[in-house]
Amino acid sequence: MKKMLTTLLAGAAAALALAVTPAQAQNKPADKVTLMLNWYLYSEHAPFFLGKERGYFAEEGIDLDIQEGRGSAVTAQAVAAKSATFGYIDVTTMIKAAAKGAPLKSTGVLFQVSPMSVMGFSEKGIRTPKDVIGKTVATTPGDSMSQMWPVFLKANNITPDQVKVISGDAQTKLNAVANGQADLLLGYVMDQAIKLQDATGKPVTPIRFADSGVNQISSGIITNKNLLTENPDLVKRFMRAATRAAEAAEKEPEAAVDAMLKANPKAGVRDTLIVGLKQSTALYHTKDTANQRPFRVAMKNVNDSLDLLVQYGGMDAATRGKPEDYVTLDFLP
Repeated sequence: MKKMLTTLLAGAAAALALAVTPAQAQNKPADKVTLMLNWYLYSEHAPFFLGKERGYFAEEGIDLDIQEGRGSAVTAQAVAAKSATFGYIDVTTMIKAAAKGAPLKSTGVLFQVSPMSVMGFSEKGIRTPKDVIGKTVATTPGDSMSQMWPVFLKANNITPDQVKVISGDAQTKLNAVANGQADLLLGYVMDQAIKLQDATGKPVTPIRFADSGVNQISSGIITNKNLLTENPDLVKRFMRAATRAAEAAEKEPEAAVDAMLKANPKAGVRDTLIVGLKQSTALYHTKDTANQRPFRVAMKNVNDSLDLLVQYGGMDAATRGKPEDYVTLDFLP
């Protein structure tokens, strides 16, 4: 009888342990994660706010803090120093830093088609690369777009002396086109094109570099290499939630923008942000990844971007490496 009672008690204890374990797992504190963006809030950032609002990150055990950035290079430094868990930046900026020894790697590329464009008011009728001939273009010396500008011209059999170039910072470029001092400016299709249209009320026509075969990967997620081995499960959970957020934003751009404006009402003008987000999601896939989920970039695309960085982006050929040195798809759903 005593032996039977002992057996029953042991069985009851085991059953209690099984019943308690899931509850304890559910009560496990969420991982506090910081995502630092590339810049002040604008349309392309909206998916992360939608994912946070809808609980995609919380469901993965992540307490997400989204912070504005001050440029891709600054965010890359923060991630390298582990003061931010993840960064959302221009991946080619990360590649150049990693080639020089920064402990960084991208876990997914969202913008697989380059947003780089030359743009002006639609009323001027400048719609094809050849229409640029004889026009004045405002550029910012040293930025990534000005580095790719000669490649765009060459791809379209346009010589530099067929275009007049004036220089200035980001705001000066916008002012130059708005005031008629320049016909066009170099900018991102989902950023400067929207700002110019919002400031003047005039429709803007961007001519994308990528449509002329000048394509670099752009915005994506980066993290410190150490995190990939120290906590690979966290990286997988983060990328799973981020992928769901990007997919939801593709289907419901209005909801994504509303989520961002709810978190920060000063993020921009709703209608303008929606247009910008739609133009952003159009950059998520190339023909090679058309049937893939967001962030799953083709390594050929990364390789081509490395070639452009060596030829025109100031990257040392000796440190070029392979696509897999800078981008991994192992943590994507």
